[in-house]
Amino acid sequence: MLAPPQGDRSDDRLTELARYHDYRYASNPLSDGTLAGVPAARWGAELHERGPTRTLPLDSSVTLGVVGPATTPSLCANFVHIGPGEAHVTDANATSQLFFVMRGAGSTRLGDGTEYAWHAGDLFTLPAGSRALHAAAEDAALYWVHDGPLLRYLGVEAREPQFPPTIYRRAEIMEALETIVRDPSSATANRLSVLLGSRLFPQTMTITHVMWAMFGLLPVGAVQAPHRHQSVAVDLVVDAKPGCYTMVGRSLDKEGRVADGQRFDWQPHSVFVTPPGLWHSHHNESGFPAHILPIQDAGLHTYLRTLDIRFSRANQGGGSDVTEHAG
Repeated sequence: MLAPPQGDRSDDRLTELARYHDYRYASNPLSDGTLAGVPAARWGAELHERGPTRTLPLDSSVTLGVVGPATTPSLCANFVHIGPGEAHVTDANATSQLFFVMRGAGSTRLGDGTEYAWHAGDLFTLPAGSRALHAAAEDAALYWVHDGPLLRYLGVEAREPQFPPTIYRRAEIMEALETIVRDPSSATANRLSVLLGSRLFPQTMTITHVMWAMFGLLPVGAVQAPHRHQSVAVDLVVDAKPGCYTMVGRSLDKEGRVADGQRFDWQPHSVFVTPPGLWHSHHNESGFPAHILPIQDAGLHTYLRTLDIRFSRANQGGGSDVTEHAG
């Protein structure tokens, strides 16, 4: 850090926090560890399969060096376990909240009197100011993700809803995915997934203005080539048999595969984080189809034009190339 210039000391109270850094050493604080990277963390389903009714934050705030709870710098993912016949309140200072019903059935009531029922496989979003009471007709578990950490960092309060509560029913999600699978052009696609969107966000084509939700199929025998993006992905395994996994790493080998990667084995209703900028590929050696639900801060990145999705494909000659489109 450079020494502050000497000047009039009458305004010390206003200048005492000012610092002056050499650009060569301060322009990329990730490189020397001043700013912590996003950890490739994981949380198992056993956290919500037993115990009392409660919210369990998937918290990496200590590693990130931020005020928690926070799963990533901008998102907080949670498991919400609700016992049969019980109810539980969720509330967050957030512009966007997303709930996926991992198991069970029940209903949600909002402060304005709006009430709706949900079942396993349904997904719903809530806007700013949505304190919600969730009642379970049977033992239930919700996956709850919101952008509270982003607002905490900005020092702001979400007051103006940017979208109304919206429900995506399981049957409609699966129908949309099946339509994509049946499309002849999907035979050579890198991913077979439906990106859940809202008509209110035609530019980003995302589920909220901040968050992206993608419901994806990992077919039997699939090896989905590596790709990377600058958003953080908080991945929920919806269903999978042993033999499904994701490889995550910083580089690719000469054949376009993740080199020296970390392996995340898929377990139903477990969560793992894919850090920004890392290559990751999905593999299914289980003999059964599997599904995954990545939630990302990609709505915000798309709006900022910083998402930068890149896919790797092996050349016929054994090398690899990188494309900037979703093939």
